[in-house]
Amino acid sequence: MSIIDFECDSPTEEVKKATLDLLRSGGGFVHRGYFAQFGHQWAAMLGMTPQEFKDAQKSLGYIELALRVAEKYLAKTMTHAEFIRMLDEAAVTYAVIGTTGMWASVEDTAAIAAEYPNRLIPFFRSSPHEGMTNVRDFERAVKDMGFRGLVVSGFRENLPSNHKRYYPFYAKCVELDVPARITTALHLYTDRPLDLCRPSHLDEIACDFPELTIVAGLGGWPWIAELVAVARRHRNVCIDLSCQRPRNVKRPGSGYEELIEAGNRSLQDQIIFASGWGTQGLPLKQIIEETKDLTVGENIYRKWMYENSARVLKLG
Repeated sequence: MSIIDFECDSPTEEVKKATLDLLRSGGGFVHRGYFAQFGHQWAAMLGMTPQEFKDAQKSLGYIELALRVAEKYLAKTMTHAEFIRMLDEAAVTYAVIGTTGMWASVEDTAAIAAEYPNRLIPFFRSSPHEGMTNVRDFERAVKDMGFRGLVVSGFRENLPSNHKRYYPFYAKCVELDVPARITTALHLYTDRPLDLCRPSHLDEIACDFPELTIVAGLGGWPWIAELVAVARRHRNVCIDLSCQRPRNVKRPGSGYEELIEAGNRSLQDQIIFASGWGTQGLPLKQIIEETKDLTVGENIYRKWMYENSARVLKLG
């Protein structure tokens, strides 16, 4: 069976360089919320006790410690060929790149996608603070460099996804007939509001752009019921569960019960597989195997893993 991964980490040298540059600038996972959530894992990665890791936050600062974590995490990068081999081993036919928490430059993303045009699908990360200059960059990326969609991350930009600065991007998506993948879930930046990525923002966007195909990224927690309601109202809104381990999603009390039930019934044509395997620290193949346990029957599994994404990406 063919599989499309809508958020596939590609830990290449190009991604490592861009990630380290981002951290040095104070962006990415240098924020306190990430240390609170993942500190115990990072401590083990660096060979520290939890207390030593806490002490290092004070003595080194968040940026320096985050750089050490990233250096360790990306110590063994993948060559382009190794990345493709990993996709082969997991039976992934297409991988969307540029949608993950670690990404390369537009030029580097375009270059690896051009090497493997029948396997890799690049997405463009929006920068609304750059205004129309970035909208024109997005248009060039689609028309001249083979990009197939837009990434919107309200928490990284500190602008909710329904802010009018994004509207020229959404209009351009409609014009170019490409989807917008919009982060829709809890974020961990503790210097900005919690609800920057709330599902209700998508409702306003879908009302204003009924021709826009929207992919709500990262599963919607803690606003699951709201996300399900938005997707039921707007059939042009799809949902992925990137970075949420399927085994944990399936557990009673996970908070995802309503979404999984709807995904096997009324929303079965609107759920899209996205692994975020690098963020999860799990093999891509394992995440794919666990995802099967979330679906009822081979037909729905096939829709989640390939057919719904193929429709969104117009793969035929």
